[in-house]
Amino acid sequence: MTSTSTAERPAGTAGRAAPTPEHRRRTAPAGRRRTPFRLRHALTILAFLAPAIVFVCWFTYYPMLQGARMAFLDWNLWDLTSTPFVGMRNFEKVLSDPVFPTVAGNTALWVIGSLVPQFVLGFLIALALRKAFRFRGVYQALVFFPWAVSGFLIGMLFRWMFNAEFGVINDLLMKAHLIETPVPWLADPQLAMFAVITANVWYGVTFFAIMILAALQSVPDEMLEAASLDGAGKVRQLFSIIVPYIATTLFLTVLLRVIWIFNFPDIIWAMTGGGPAGQTHIITTWMIEFTQQGNYGTASSIGLIVMAFLFVFCAFYLFAMRRATK
Repeated sequence: MTSTSTAERPAGTAGRAAPTPEHRRRTAPAGRRRTPFRLRHALTILAFLAPAIVFVCWFTYYPMLQGARMAFLDWNLWDLTSTPFVGMRNFEKVLSDPVFPTVAGNTALWVIGSLVPQFVLGFLIALALRKAFRFRGVYQALVFFPWAVSGFLIGMLFRWMFNAEFGVINDLLMKAHLIETPVPWLADPQLAMFAVITANVWYGVTFFAIMILAALQSVPDEMLEAASLDGAGKVRQLFSIIVPYIATTLFLTVLLRVIWIFNFPDIIWAMTGGGPAGQTHIITTWMIEFTQQGNYGTASSIGLIVMAFLFVFCAFYLFAMRRATK
């Protein structure tokens, strides 16, 4: 039996023991060897990451924690000799302020009134730019240009355009015989909110156009061609193929834009400063007003209220998005 099994072995292997797993690891080709992860490598990686970690912690998380702490203190910039702990008193002051309902309503109007036109116009622009045509790159550059400009600068620009005395808006409307006398856009409480929302719509359309255009590039042309051969029109293709295909991107883009608009006081602060008579104040411009008064404790409590609201909103929105995209 032994001689037979030995004879049946291939030449050159008689008398050799079967290779062990350790032997296979040692004799494996150089390209397949794994370099063991050592403590020295971990320390090297940490050394490269340390400057970024320190920078983010010092300039982001530390001020955030300090701001959260101020919300529970009577922190007034003009009297730092005494900053006693006041508990929830700052939050009570904000929520019981008679201005708060107006500010909350303006914030809702600001977000919804800006978001819906931005989404619709951005979607239409993205659909138009998806097809190849002459000078498409030039049109894309013109459409995307506003996103490269500061929001505060956009507010200053529209403040001049809506000026009652020498603004270009009144000038064009009067030349078109649509109005007879200049309209005080930014001095009228009923029109000021419309003016700042118009500026924000112009500024934010670009964001939706960029994001939706990028998503549309992923829709296979073969799928649209097959639907066209089956008799589906452009509208049917849009709502039955394109929208479901990019639904996740649309949901996330809307969420990001809601958060952005909610925390975007630049245009309002540049155009009206919250006026006239506080009629264009949103929650973040109201917070800025408290900081200018030196009342950092109340301003910090408003900041925490905004964070809490957005956290709850994002949780419900993501839950609804998950159910809708299943």
